[in-house]
Amino acid sequence: MAERKAELLKVPYFHVVFTLPAEIAAIGYQNKTVIYDLLFKAASNTMLTIATDPKHLGAKIGITAVLHTWGSAMTHHPHVHMIVTGGGISPDGSHWIASRPDYLVPVEVLSALFRGRMLGMLIDAHAAGRLQFFGDYQHLADRRAFKAHLAPHWETDWFVYAKRPFAGPEQVLAYLSRYTHRVAISNSRLIAADACGVTFTYKDYRIEGPERYKTMTLEPGEFIRRFLMHVLPKGFHRIRHYGLLANGGDTRAEKLARARQLIAAALQIGSPPQPQDRTCQDTTLSEELDHPCPHCGSRMVIIETFEPGSRPRHRPSTPASILSLSINTS
Repeated sequence: MAERKAELLKVPYFHVVFTLPAEIAAIGYQNKTVIYDLLFKAASNTMLTIATDPKHLGAKIGITAVLHTWGSAMTHHPHVHMIVTGGGISPDGSHWIASRPDYLVPVEVLSALFRGRMLGMLIDAHAAGRLQFFGDYQHLADRRAFKAHLAPHWETDWFVYAKRPFAGPEQVLAYLSRYTHRVAISNSRLIAADACGVTFTYKDYRIEGPERYKTMTLEPGEFIRRFLMHVLPKGFHRIRHYGLLANGGDTRAEKLARARQLIAAALQIGSPPQPQDRTCQDTTLSEELDHPCPHCGSRMVIIETFEPGSRPRHRPSTPASILSLSINTS
């Protein structure tokens, strides 16, 4: 925890979760080392790629990623939690680019890219003979059967969840202290245990409110089976660091020191710089007109305001024009 505290920057931090679909997770259960590693790679590559894209943040961010393999009832549910800096270093290394206070990058874009990255890596791993299949999944050893199994997942929405930003460094540390070394179930959730079964509490995430907290009793052998599902392969690292926190090229300490210098420089001249306008070249518009697009997160520019019941006068000059219209219905 002392090491993590020393690495925290004075910027907002976001919490992003990447989850494997159940059918892919089932393959992961028989290939833990390979699939869990691919999950880390696909999720981190997705996050870094979108953050670096000048259409979005346009900066090199820092990520701490933690693998969880369980659901609340100790079922197999592999997903990666990421703690992401709310901003990053510009491509030329000259300044700090801050994210919006309550918005990082669009989850729809993250989901689509994560899906493509993960499915592509799975196909490559299968072609390289790195995957094994047993029981009901033995037929997937055939290349065509495996591709047919994956085919429907190219069209589905994969679950990527961006939570509200952490309130501050203390909340980030509190989260890390609870979750980085967590196991499938904590002692506090255990209610009773005897020769007939083990009773524990769990959350039913399909339900909102107090009713989501329920109890479950499992036969002792089944309880042990579920618990042991989440023992990771020997030597597997379930906490990994990327971007500004990775030890590649410049050391992590050097990159963090540079980030702190740039953040301090931005604070000396005012507030940290906001992402550059990537939808319009008119830089004279005030910040009051800076409305994030709900789909891609880029800035929407007001080109006309008109009263309810009237028709807009503006028309794009060419079919290729990319413009956004803000309608005032007040």
